[in-house]
Amino acid sequence: MPIGTMEMFMIAGVVVLLFGTSKLPKLGQNLGEGIRNFKRSVADAEKDQAKLPENKA
Repeated sequence: MPIGTMEMFMIAGVVVLLFGTSKLPKLGQNLGEGIRNFKRSVADAEKDQAKLPENKA
């Protein structure tokens, strides 16, 4: 079930009420940094996995 426009506005309103407008930019920055770190970790894990010799049984 996709999220509609009205639901998005309601979620945004709750977020603003919980965190306030002054903390939202910092929250977004931290979220973006976390996503970048996650992507970097996944890429590093894939590189490490590619370096391992294949086990043939």
